[in-house]
Amino acid sequence: MSQSIDYQEEISKCRTMEDITGPNGLIQRIIKDAVEQVLGREVDEYISSEKEKGNSASRNGSSHKTVKTAYGNIGVDIPRLREPGFEPEIIKKRAVVEDGLESQIISMYAKGMTVRDISEHIQALYGIELSAASISNITDKISDESKDWYSRTLDSFYPVIFLDAVHFKVREEGRIVTKAAYVALGINGEGYKDILGIWIGENEGAKFWLKVCNELKNRGVQDILIVCIDGLKGFPDAIKTVFPETRIQLCIIHQIRNTLKYVAYKDQKAFMRDLKRVYGAESEEIAMSNLEGMMDAWPKYRVVLDNWLEKWENLSTYFSYGYQIRRLIYTTNTIEGFNRQIRKVTKSKSLFPNDESLKKTLYLSTRDIIRKWSMPYRDWGETYGQFAIEFGDRVKLA
Repeated sequence: MSQSIDYQEEISKCRTMEDITGPNGLIQRIIKDAVEQVLGREVDEYISSEKEKGNSASRNGSSHKTVKTAYGNIGVDIPRLREPGFEPEIIKKRAVVEDGLESQIISMYAKGMTVRDISEHIQALYGIELSAASISNITDKISDESKDWYSRTLDSFYPVIFLDAVHFKVREEGRIVTKAAYVALGINGEGYKDILGIWIGENEGAKFWLKVCNELKNRGVQDILIVCIDGLKGFPDAIKTVFPETRIQLCIIHQIRNTLKYVAYKDQKAFMRDLKRVYGAESEEIAMSNLEGMMDAWPKYRVVLDNWLEKWENLSTYFSYGYQIRRLIYTTNTIEGFNRQIRKVTKSKSLFPNDESLKKTLYLSTRDIIRKWSMPYRDWGETYGQFAIEFGDRVKLA
């Protein structure tokens, strides 16, 4: 504990405002002196009180703590006792963290830092000790904001929506389960991307997707021109129930990857050369003719080629449109880029304690990511014009 300062002597040394209000200036030293004197009296009174009760109480040095004040950060020495129980009134061990620091903690959490990393970071910067529970309580303060975001009103019209999933480990009823976070990324009438929602589920199916589609409708969505997906089970039936005019495009890139899993390495180069004449054809008629030709040329891979036939209705959607729309819906790369950023942020969190913790993390991460989405989709004017020609009155003017 520092010695009490001689105020008159210290004042006589001051020559500039910096000497008075600057770092380690007179005001900071006065605050430090006053706080440490109060702390000294508090601990002396506590020791006397404990001894009157017959309890043992004695000093055990001090710990250093940085206190944030209107005049900057000030380091003070806080007396410690050998016995637990003493908590100074003037500086609480678990004092409420001011808004600026709360924002930093939430930002660090959103960027994927673990609770332990955040605690160590705050300790190093400010000398403030925060428990895991304290940090969780701070991040929990965004729960209302998160709930509002998850249920917010959406635009009535989206030319394109992309759907994909990211998987996480979550603790549930004493066991660890893998759950999918299903993400809906929409491009609105002005060409800007937005995350419309994130839904947590163990198993996808028509019932699950019907719930998602109904939620989108209840939140204001009246029409979707095209939905791009990667073979989500049960989704086509659900979307047709709620949005009967919406067309579905299966991701061509994923279909190609899944096909190559069953093609021998020595055949892949020649097989892909033929397959490119299918998905890269100028029209659906040419594509189908080339697919039928592949069945004759590659009988040993009939099973994987039959899979193309089975999915053809939703694989071939893009053939109906011009280059700009084809380029947009051909693959789910648009949403996969978002998912990569989510994985990057959450890679330090190998296990989430519950669904709410996962949803909180996904919301904070999403909030940070979408702040950077300030530009519309490339060549949106031309693309939107093609949508207007193809879909007529269903296309809403931005």
